[in-house]
Amino acid sequence: MTPAARVQAAIELLDAIIPAARGKGAPADRIIADYFRARRYAGSKDRRAVRDLVYRAIRLCGPVPESGRAAMLAVAVQDEAVAALFDDSPHGPAPRGEGEEAAKSALAPKWLAAALRASDLGGVEIAALLGRAPLDLRVNALKADRASLTLPEQGEELVSAQGLRFPSGTAAEQWDGYADGAFEVQDLGSQLIVEALPIAAGDTIIDLCAGGGGKTLALAARLGNAASIIAADTDKRRLGNLAPRAARAGAAVDHIVLLDPNREMRALGPWAGKADHVLVDAPCSGSGTWRRSPEGRWRLDPAELARLNALQDHVLALAAQLVRPGGSIGFVTCSVLDAEGPDRVAAFLAQHPGWRSESLSLPLGRPRGGGVRLDPHHDGTDGFFIACLRSP
Repeated sequence: MTPAARVQAAIELLDAIIPAARGKGAPADRIIADYFRARRYAGSKDRRAVRDLVYRAIRLCGPVPESGRAAMLAVAVQDEAVAALFDDSPHGPAPRGEGEEAAKSALAPKWLAAALRASDLGGVEIAALLGRAPLDLRVNALKADRASLTLPEQGEELVSAQGLRFPSGTAAEQWDGYADGAFEVQDLGSQLIVEALPIAAGDTIIDLCAGGGGKTLALAARLGNAASIIAADTDKRRLGNLAPRAARAGAAVDHIVLLDPNREMRALGPWAGKADHVLVDAPCSGSGTWRRSPEGRWRLDPAELARLNALQDHVLALAAQLVRPGGSIGFVTCSVLDAEGPDRVAAFLAQHPGWRSESLSLPLGRPRGGGVRLDPHHDGTDGFFIACLRSP
């Protein structure tokens, strides 16, 4: 592909990503993968260059752009080399028309930027949410130890017990150790959250929003398979990945439970009032993961945030039914918005007399509204909020 053809390919991809984001459809990485699956002639350098152009445009455009061309013109405004490729060459984009407007550059849509500022995040903190994330690994203590594990590249040791960091784009999932279950790809923030939870060997632990099981496996590794772990979720596809992942990691998960939305206690009834700890890694906006999925800013609007807040309140109330007297809930969102962290804790405590928030010990992060917030600028992690809620 010529450089101009790469720009045109980026425009075509953005024209697919923009409506998908508006309609809560497929994520950008899946759209990009499907695009190149149908274009086998594109080499690895072409795919990498086009992908970089696409994500450069997404990071630059806070408000949802009108078109892929407008988004790439925003890149061209800042980069003369890209602007020169709007030259009408074969397979390249047409020159910029007189009066043709580029998409607006901003960190986020106005309403979302206001919500971020109201959550005490300044320009540098918001900008850090859109940087490039490194690749973090958690060495699986059930099978290996980072002090003795040999990997094709040497990683930076992190403050977590088994964490290693590598440059962005490191193909760690192609290493033999991944296939053998010696490590998992997991952000440092997620690792620290599991390490901070008040759990012990012999506990009954429910991972209520387990998804694909990243934190489930970390729980099993932390406790050396000496706990009874129940992983539950409403997403059949994601939950279906857990059993093979657990087998590869040597992780003991006693029960994998598929939940029916709004009828969750039908499946969870056997554990009502019996769990020592319930981990609620709640569905959220993902504002803390924009480094990996910057088009998440385009997917979010006030109505969607309100829907997520209601869902977060629902799963917290569900968790309260599962915890034994004196047990605890670990409430986590991969968000930096107060609406998905401190505000949810306050709402829960107002509705559940006798419960209290309890401090957690993390080597990173700052106290925030009954919990702790991590963010890329201060901590080098994804953005997270975590709180521990103790039952009376």
